[in-house]
Amino acid sequence: MPEWLSMNSWSPYVVGVGIGVLSWISFLVSDAPISCSTAFSRSSGMLEKLVRGKKVEGKEYYRKFTPEIDWGWMLVIGVMIGSFLSAGFSGTFLWQWIPEVWSEHFGPNVIYRVLVAFAGGVLMGFASRWTGGCTSGHGISGTLQLAISSWLTIVCIFVGGIAAAALMYR
Repeated sequence: MPEWLSMNSWSPYVVGVGIGVLSWISFLVSDAPISCSTAFSRSSGMLEKLVRGKKVEGKEYYRKFTPEIDWGWMLVIGVMIGSFLSAGFSGTFLWQWIPEVWSEHFGPNVIYRVLVAFAGGVLMGFASRWTGGCTSGHGISGTLQLAISSWLTIVCIFVGGIAAAALMYR
């Protein structure tokens, strides 16, 4: 196995160039930007379709974003598989419910950690639908296209992240 596959971290410059090239390929091959939040919306539609059947297809949102497996959905699966492979190759894979930093600040309660993570995920899901995209959609693809809305979103994401970190990890 090549040594670069087993590195614990890569240069952010190399990774940035790689993401840029991946963006070009995405536009070239699929005529669509790199993004993944719509995959989660499509997944919720597929789950709802299991329960409610064809009624889901009548919803306005799902007429625009058909609940189906598409390339964005496969991107999410690829990111998860790639993350596991990367952690495995670098020897850093670890099953851990409570990260050390969390435990130091908030204690070792697994249920509290899971509830906070779930609530954060729900809020991020609403925010990504409200802003018309996720951090990858706005931060990578939108800024690449010089979209003002994406630049504004990224500024707000950084300000919110810094504020949250300052509050949580004083």
